[in-house]
Amino acid sequence: MTGTVRISAICVDNKPSETGANLERIAHWSRRAADEGARLALFPELSLTGFVPNHPTGDHAAWLRAALLEARRMALPLVGDTVTALCAIARDTGLLISAGMLEDAGSVLHNTQILAGPEGLLGVWRKMHVPMFEMPFYNGGPAVEAVTTPAGRIGANICFDALMPESTRLLAVSGVEIVLFPFAADPPPCTPAGWAAWAGPALRARCQENGVFGVACNYTGHVECAGVTQDFPGGAIVVGPRGEVIAEWDGPAGTAGMLLADLDAGMLLAARAEPEYLFRFRRPELYTSLTLGFPPGNPGNDPCNDKVSPTVSGAHRTRREGAT
Repeated sequence: MTGTVRISAICVDNKPSETGANLERIAHWSRRAADEGARLALFPELSLTGFVPNHPTGDHAAWLRAALLEARRMALPLVGDTVTALCAIARDTGLLISAGMLEDAGSVLHNTQILAGPEGLLGVWRKMHVPMFEMPFYNGGPAVEAVTTPAGRIGANICFDALMPESTRLLAVSGVEIVLFPFAADPPPCTPAGWAAWAGPALRARCQENGVFGVACNYTGHVECAGVTQDFPGGAIVVGPRGEVIAEWDGPAGTAGMLLADLDAGMLLAARAEPEYLFRFRRPELYTSLTLGFPPGNPGNDPCNDKVSPTVSGAHRTRREGAT
């Protein structure tokens, strides 16, 4: 990353199954961002296909079948007309454009964020950590990596991923400089400020932990699908590599809007030159046990081990002793 990169975080009120209209909204806001001198435009999670609301109040089984069928119908392949059209918008505006889609990956679906540029599709990131209400719709994706672009090394963590420290660390070890955080979240009180209060602490931590810029925007507006509705407040935040808030959108809830901010490469350099630059103090060789699910030197916590350690929790002992 060199010089200054102007970015735009754009909240759009896109609708499920209205891919054509969603593309038109993305094109409209991309042109506005380009007119403001932006080089990068971030749109929310699932902004191309629309978000499937997932809080039914009636017959859950009937809703699930209807919603899964609609999700299958609206899902898009990575190689197809819609992604081609997004790349054309990027070419026409000269922007890097990141938008989300329900991806048809054949036998499974993914919640996928893509990055299009004037020269074509540059990046693909699939949501890794799938929250409970979204599990029926798509599968978790593989580990993410940053990609090289004219604006710097860019990667994405999708919504729930941002709450898991490992998600951004995966991008950091691949040299990321700008992390995109697209959201579709409606925490109470369902206002942009409420979303920022909920998401902000995690976003600031991810950026400070890794010495990276973070650009976040949230889905906005009313959605309806398979007889269920949901409302999103919108909101956008830009965070610096020390975890400082650079800019925050303060528009009304549920409306489209755009946040602009300038990312200065000098800020990145200065943050990574600080004695307290946290990423520099990583000790990967100490962390192997994190992938095993039990503390090192304590085989009793291994569910495949027949011997129960005295340090194993009561809940674990009860489960094992009650087994037949």
